[in-house]
Formats: sequence, C-alpha cells, structure tokens
Amino acid sequence: MALKQSQYLKQQQKLLPQQIQLMKLLQLPTLALEERIKEELELNPALEEDNEGADDEELYNDDGPESDEQEFDENGDVKESETERIDDPIEIEDYMGDEELDAYKYEVSNKGADDEHREFVVVDGPDFHSLLEQQLGLKELTDTEYTIGVYIIGCIDEDGYLRREIEMIVDDLAFNYNIKSDKEEVLKVLQVIQSFDPPGVGAQNIQECLLIQLNRKTEQTKDVLQAIEIVKHHMDEFSKKHYEKILKRMEISSEELKEVIDVITHLNPKPGDSGGSMSGQSEIVPDFIISVNDGKPEFAINSRNMPDLKISKEYLEMLKEYSKQKNKDGKEATTFIKSKIENAQWFIEALNQRHMTLMICMQAILEFQEEYFITGDESKLKPMILKDIANKVSLDISTISRMANSKYAQTPYGTFLLKSYFSESMSTDSGEEVSSREIKKILKDCIATEDKHKPLTDDALCDILKEKGYNIARRTVAKYREQMDIPVARMRREV
Repeated sequence: MALKQSQYLKQQQKLLPQQIQLMKLLQLPTLALEERIKEELELNPALEEDNEGADDEELYNDDGPESDEQEFDENGDVKESETERIDDPIEIEDYMGDEELDAYKYEVSNKGADDEHREFVVVDGPDFHSLLEQQLGLKELTDTEYTIGVYIIGCIDEDGYLRREIEMIVDDLAFNYNIKSDKEEVLKVLQVIQSFDPPGVGAQNIQECLLIQLNRKTEQTKDVLQAIEIVKHHMDEFSKKHYEKILKRMEISSEELKEVIDVITHLNPKPGDSGGSMSGQSEIVPDFIISVNDGKPEFAINSRNMPDLKISKEYLEMLKEYSKQKNKDGKEATTFIKSKIENAQWFIEALNQRHMTLMICMQAILEFQEEYFITGDESKLKPMILKDIANKVSLDISTISRMANSKYAQTPYGTFLLKSYFSESMSTDSGEEVSSREIKKILKDCIATEDKHKPLTDDALCDILKEKGYNIARRTVAKYREQMDIPVARMRREV
C-alpha cells in the first residue's frame, strides 16, 4: 500500500495560559497560595510586593470589588468587559502610555480596608530524624556502627517504624557504603536506636513498639507485667477484641483486664508523631470565615497573610527605554522585559479572578445553606451537590469542584471542610428530601449513646433509622459508618 499525504481541517479547543493559571490557583488553599505567591515573586522580577499598600487604588474591601472592571451583573456573572479584558492580547502600548496606570491591571490587594496587620513568628526546631541522629552521636560507637546507625535512622518512616527488612539493610550497606556487616551487627545497632526517645522508635511492628514502651516503664507493676504478657502472647486476640479468650487463657477478672487495657491504650502506637518536630504537624488555616450578624450569615475570605502585589514600575520604565533602541540588543531586552511584565499581569489577573470566583461561589453556598449557618443544626443542612452551585452561579461543575477543593470554612460551630457541606439527597417515607449528612449525624449520635458492652450492629442501626422514617439499606449504613471512620460493632466493644 502506497504512502500518501493529505490535509484536513480540525477544530480543537485549547486553554489559554491565563485560564490554566487560574484553574491551578483556584484549587489552592490559603497556605498553598501563600507559598505559590512567594514562588512567583522569586521567579518574576517584574512582580513585587506593594509595601506601601493600595490605599487609594485598593482593589477589594470587605464588601467586594471597587473597580468598575471587576463588577458582576444582576445574575451574578462577570461583566463582559472583564472577560474581554482578560482574553485580549497584551500589547506593548499598554505599558507605554503617560496616563496613570490602571490599578486592576497592575496591582492586587489581598487585604480589606479594616484588616489589621498581624505578624506570626514560627519557631522551627530540628526534625524527627535529626533528633535521633543527635542521640546517636552521644553513644560510644565505632565509625562503622555510627554509619550503620545513620542509615537505619534514614530508613525509619514518619510513624517511627523501621519497615525495611534487616537483610536488605545489610545488602544496602554493602552496596552503597562498602560496609561488610551481618544481621547480628545491624540488630545490635538497632537495639541502641530503640533505646532513644520517643519510646518505641525503631520498632519493626506495632507489637514490638508496644513492648519497647512497656519494658521502659520505670514501675513494673502488676498491670504492666500483665500488659507485657498480653502484647507478647495474645496480641492477635487483643487487636480483634476477643476479650473472652484472653480472660480464659490468663485466668484474670474483667476488672483486672480493664486496668491492663487502660495501660496498653495509653501507649503511643506512632512514636514518630511525638518526635518534637513541627514539620509533621498539619495546621488548618480556614479559607473562609463565616459569622452570623443580626440573624444573617456573612463571610469573609481569609487573606491577611497574602502580600499586596503590583508590577514593578522600574521594569515599566526599562521597557520604555529599551523600546526606543532599534538595535538587536534593544529588541532582545524589550522582548524579555515584556514577557516578564505579561506574566506578572497574568498572575495578578488570575488572583483577581480567583478572588471573584471564591466570592460568588461562597455566597451561593451561604444562601443555599442559610438555615444551617444561622442555627448550626446539622439537620437543617439541605442536600447539595456541585451541580446545584454550578447552576446558581452559571459556572462549570469543574470550577466549583476546584473552588471547594481542600478549602476550610471557619464557622461559629467549628471549622469544617467546604466539601462536607455537599451531600447526596435521601428520601424519607413521607417523601421529604433530606441530606445524607443528617443521616450520618443520627448514626453518630446512636453510636455515641450505645451500650459499649453490646454495641449496635449495622443491622440494628438500620432498624433504628427505619423507625425514624429513613428507609435505607444496611450496606448504606456501613458505607456512612466507614466514611465517619467508625469501626464495626465488635471493634467498639468494651469489657
């Protein structure tokens, strides 16, 4: 078959760089956005912080945008002039005029007029592995043993466990460090590390971790000795809460078993979490702050740690100067400076659009769930899916999903993931549409008040819901229970 060439026309949609940048910024939570802004400030010299503030040209206040180019129409859509401005190609003449620079093009203020300035001091200490290496340096070890110890510490995960097999560590040492060792030598160094703080670090499994902590207790009381026996010889039964077997085999009373269980449950199953490092802790910073004033819910976007941005006037002046030069160097410099200014403008406009999208979407959520935000009663939550908000604000579902992704809302009733307000709808026997979150609240309350000696099974929970008019299947009850991280009835049982 002979080869031949042909031409054909094809239509294809492509996203503009501004649209891609907007989508990426939209899905970032507050902390990640702060880091992204810092990164852009380092990469683009044409973008700089506005340390003087934008008092006269401030883009946002607590009530929303002030610029005419940033307004919404009566349907909540961005006015056409704004869309045209973003999609228009950027020309060099935009930067060459003698008139005053437009604030909406060259500056973005992430603070409201009434926001107070706050500085947070963060103290960063040594991380978990550095603390272990410091303790290793205090031990009397040979150079070979110290190198083995450093490698073992590097293999310890964030929970404090050594997951790598000893035989593989021996092979790694021979291949990477040309150290000929054996299993006994590695285990000897590992025992030294297992004596470090926090207790239980360097264990190869949960059983060894608990035993290390029990053996290091200063007072070896009867309860501690019995706990050691249970962890050493009856760990499988204990983990599955087969307490009858333990009572029978150890010949102890239920009261004694309660005291032993109390000793074990106060041990730390993840010693790596207590290593004193700030890096392992996750800080929740709300993206929205919701309050109720005069019976009306209101919200504000948390952006107090965001720097105000503007395009460098020095770069604009440099662009004017180099554009007058007709030689090759002048043209190259003009092209470089112009690209940096364009990137800075795109970034500022993407931040503006992100702010606007968050504003209109959160306002729609607030109106949709107004009764809940006023009362804090979870039973007042209406069934709400992404499509409901997308239709309300005339945006795509993917945009709403990115807007709600990893965002937190601080309310008078607690701080919650924004996506937790989205839920499926269920029908009661009377035909009323209720939120699945309301059903989860009932399940949580039932489990909280159950008899821990005879916890409720999924079938029993299903019967309770049916009595209340919620006709759902047992597998749905199991699904909701798992979503709330509640174990099965047998694992909730107490002695």
